[in-house]
Amino acid sequence: MKKWNRWQDYIVVIAGLYAALSTLWTTQQSSSMVMMIGCGVLLMASGVWNLMSPGQPVAEWVQMVLGALLFVSPWLAGYTGHQMATWNSWIAGGVAVIAGVLALQPSMHHHAEGHHGGMAAH
Repeated sequence: MKKWNRWQDYIVVIAGLYAALSTLWTTQQSSSMVMMIGCGVLLMASGVWNLMSPGQPVAEWVQMVLGALLFVSPWLAGYTGHQMATWNSWIAGGVAVIAGVLALQPSMHHHAEGHHGGMAAH
């Protein structure tokens, strides 16, 4: 797997950037701002990490967990009353989970090839 070549990781970086920056144009409360900026920055970092070191299934799981956390954060942090912040969390979190799911199989295949001397179990 080549570095800087996986579209799924770019999508996760963009979803994280969108989540973090959307706090600038939506009505927020302190808990929504913390969750959206925190999860957004962590999604961006995990996407860049995965772009730099592809083929690490743990990175896909991290992205999916962070995306799921962002998706459920309106309920966890109690900001469902702020409709735009809630929708932005759902969209960015959902996109990150889907991108992680789509990247997991190729990543696991590449990881298995590396640990079995080029012979991946199918």
